[in-house]
Amino acid sequence: MALNPRTLDHVAYWLENRDAVADFAVAHLGMHVIEHTDRFTLVGADARRGKLTLFAAEGPRERGALEHVALRVNDLNAALSLLPARLEVDRPRDGEAYFDVRDGVRLGLVEAETDSDYDLDHVALRSHDPEATAAEYASYGFRAAPPGPAGCPRVEIGGAWLELQPGEPGVPDRPLLNHVAVLVESAEEHIAAARDLGIEIDDVVDAKNTLAVFLQGPEHVRIEYVEHKPTFSLT
Repeated sequence: MALNPRTLDHVAYWLENRDAVADFAVAHLGMHVIEHTDRFTLVGADARRGKLTLFAAEGPRERGALEHVALRVNDLNAALSLLPARLEVDRPRDGEAYFDVRDGVRLGLVEAETDSDYDLDHVALRSHDPEATAAEYASYGFRAAPPGPAGCPRVEIGGAWLELQPGEPGVPDRPLLNHVAVLVESAEEHIAAARDLGIEIDDVVDAKNTLAVFLQGPEHVRIEYVEHKPTFSLT
């Protein structure tokens, strides 16, 4: 059996100030609050596309493996015009822009054709050995892909990417990154596949709208394989 994720579903953070980050996403990134509980806030432009999950946690948080999360937009200049006037924006290459929100959260905007503005484009992770780590992600169902614009190794999932950049992921006591989530047809099949492959299962969560299995991925990055139940009704 093999792991077979379909799309990059969401990226989850541990945050001391989740409301401030959620407010920024709603005010400046075309998102809305999809769900809010005592534990987390889920924001996105479309509940069935790429989202950000903001878990409440004690601070301060450590960046660890997470470098940035980039969102895809059709018109970068239009998206930049919606950001705060005094926000410092880095433009390393044409069609890309990156900025710090707060509390270690660094986001990016990438101009590319998309059916849904502010969908997930890529997640950049720090790695001791980017080439070897990219190859390791193949065991987790991610597919080999050409390098990114900066020349860093990438793996692909449903038209989005994980990008492995040289750096120190560490093993932080209070990581900023909670997990990276991918959408699957059947979480039960992925539980069986993980056991068959000898991959450590960190947790299984049966929630109202989803069934998910969490696996320990390369360099201590948790990966959630999440199934949307037939009752899935987030808006």
